[in-house]
Amino acid sequence: MNAQKKEIHWLNFEQLEDALQSKPKKVFISFYADWCVYCKKMDKVAFKNSEVIAILNSNYYAVKMDAEYKGSIFFGGKEYVNQEFGKSRKPTHQIPLLLAQRKNKPFSLPVNLILDKNFKIEKRFFEYLSPKKMISILK
Repeated sequence: MNAQKKEIHWLNFEQLEDALQSKPKKVFISFYADWCVYCKKMDKVAFKNSEVIAILNSNYYAVKMDAEYKGSIFFGGKEYVNQEFGKSRKPTHQIPLLLAQRKNKPFSLPVNLILDKNFKIEKRFFEYLSPKKMISILK
């Protein structure tokens, strides 16, 4: 059995900022919440697929974030917070709102984003991604 990487090397936003500064490459971001059934399914299926793992670990910085995270995140010289915490039943943090808000539609999960090495959004997916679909979008 070879010692290939068996899981995705997830980063947080602070780690991502450091990584992008030292070695720019594309970014994959997955927003989830504990109550999101399709997010859990992606964890068990797509994010366990050996080809998905290999592509993400080789070609992307992968970030996974709880969309309802309560704490502050410092990124790009700014502080981002969850302004909805304590005010909403499903409080959404500023970062997912900034990156994954759609005009005239409520914020919904799961959300998966692909950004270029300059942190500009290339593609956004607001649905469950099977391993097959995930592989096709990552290539």
